[in-house]
Amino acid sequence: MKLTIGLALSGGGARGIAHIGVLAALEKYGIYPEIISGTSIGALVGVLYASGYQPEAILKLIKASKLHKVISLSRPTRGLLDLAKIEKLLRSHIPEDDFSALKKRFYCAVTNLNTGKSELISSGKLIDYVLASASIPIVFEPRIIDGQSYVDGGILNNLPIEPLLDQASVIIGVHVNHNEELKEISGIKAIAERSFRLAISKDVDDKFARCNLVIDPPAMQRFSVFDFSKADEIYDIGFTETENRILQFSNLIDLEQLIAEKKKRQQEK
Repeated sequence: MKLTIGLALSGGGARGIAHIGVLAALEKYGIYPEIISGTSIGALVGVLYASGYQPEAILKLIKASKLHKVISLSRPTRGLLDLAKIEKLLRSHIPEDDFSALKKRFYCAVTNLNTGKSELISSGKLIDYVLASASIPIVFEPRIIDGQSYVDGGILNNLPIEPLLDQASVIIGVHVNHNEELKEISGIKAIAERSFRLAISKDVDDKFARCNLVIDPPAMQRFSVFDFSKADEIYDIGFTETENRILQFSNLIDLEQLIAEKKKRQQEK
């Protein structure tokens, strides 16, 4: 029986580069997610994967883009930074701005400030919603779409598994905001980030229970949302954590069959 793999990718800024390592490790063992749901950086990685980019290509793109430098200052009326250069990046690498043009099913979580509700978008214009999903409040300006103000999807839904529940046979949840106890927190930046992470993770534990496999690397606590310069290290943590956990799939998936399917695809190319 063919299993449909669903993958939910959390927000977390630069920590979301670990999502790319997770994808690479899954593909190494012949596991190819067919339905992707993401929020914030998870939406950015997810849309690139859904549009056909391989994990290694996504990593190279992010490193070459130097995201820690492309974020530019804006007037502090609605946000301290803007995503104009990231928008240019997306539009140059995703030629058709529509969900229907993607090669895999993709859902983007956003927060509608006007209604105060979370939305999961899967049709229509693509790039505006991905940028909205990555618009951390105060840091980035809200994205205005059809007269509504949208911001980071992770505020109300930081692990958007909902679209996967009735479509996927196996659900993998990837969370890059590990929140185990910390003995010491010092500095206003660390306090602010810790507070934000705890606030947006209030419903994540319940969602973990509905996933067949959860990837939640403890090492992610060492990184901030803007540590894009540490892309290789973050990627490696995602890859290693997934590879160490891959045997948990043995009760769910015939790994030998999946590996055989991978070899068959490679021979057909």
